[in-house]
Amino acid sequence: MANGLLKRGKVSPHGIVDRSCTVDDREPEMMSLRPQNLDDYVGQREVVDTLKIAIQAARQRKEPLDHVLFHGPPGLGKTTLAHIIANEMQVGLTVTSGPALEKGGDLLGILTHLEEGDVLFIDEIHRTPKTVEEFLYPAMEDFAVDFVFDKGIHARSHRYQLKRFTLVGATTRVGLLSAPLRDRFGLFRSLDFYELEDLVQIIKRSASLLGISVDDKGALSLARRSRGTPRIVNRLLKRVRDYAQVRADGRITRETVEAALELEGVDRLGLTGLDRRYLRTIIDFYNGGPVGIEAIAATLQEETDTLVDVVEPYLLKIGMVIRSSSGRKASTSAYSHLGLKARQRLF
Repeated sequence: MANGLLKRGKVSPHGIVDRSCTVDDREPEMMSLRPQNLDDYVGQREVVDTLKIAIQAARQRKEPLDHVLFHGPPGLGKTTLAHIIANEMQVGLTVTSGPALEKGGDLLGILTHLEEGDVLFIDEIHRTPKTVEEFLYPAMEDFAVDFVFDKGIHARSHRYQLKRFTLVGATTRVGLLSAPLRDRFGLFRSLDFYELEDLVQIIKRSASLLGISVDDKGALSLARRSRGTPRIVNRLLKRVRDYAQVRADGRITRETVEAALELEGVDRLGLTGLDRRYLRTIIDFYNGGPVGIEAIAATLQEETDTLVDVVEPYLLKIGMVIRSSSGRKASTSAYSHLGLKARQRLF
């Protein structure tokens, strides 16, 4: 089964590993919008500079790159950087995720079929089961895995030497990583939300690749509504492109952006309907807070992880939510954005 999972150009029937492109990745837009090397990567300058130095040094020594851990909110480029590392190192890339590795055998099959210098990318690595995670410790440190044969008094152990590889991990919740795993990464970098000028550059690059005309005011308006996230800016750009094609002359202007995203429910700060319902829940149901995240999730009938990983990071970044040991509170800017007065709070 392992051979079938890792054979280049084949898709795993079990969904554990896939070295080939998915159907979505084969779309021309997806293939073109994702940068293929560090020189084309926009933003995260300190991370890019660190990787350039580490990759150049590793190639000069003809050694694999140190294990790399990226952490930060979704959509900031962690997966893209893993693909770029493999391209820059000119090695193969194996992609999997923490939840997909249900048993130690799944990981062993992957590790034993990696070629020299290959990159193994584990997305959402904090969700890797503990029993599977323990197989990573000797693999990352000594490039070896231990097999146990038989049971009881007949049990015997055999160490299998692996080819040297680079593990790239990505997580949205670095605090859930165990200390032994976290300490085995040589490069540990945090990805933060993008600045407006970087988002405008991404918009113009993507628009050029998609053959879209966008003016400066339109790009700036779209950047302000993209929550500081490249994935969102590219998604919204496609929705605005559709609107401009059908309802306008095909050019993206500030007016086109505002009209298109109003239909999408995205306001001038990039808040969606779920963001606004989150804030209104704190204000209307819990008098502005403090309130626990479980209570908010129950009221909204949403998963707690969705609120913590998707909704809260940006609201915290722009200061609309205050998170304390006693719970979440809505800030005065949240009241102002929703057109409410802070004195309406009940104590």
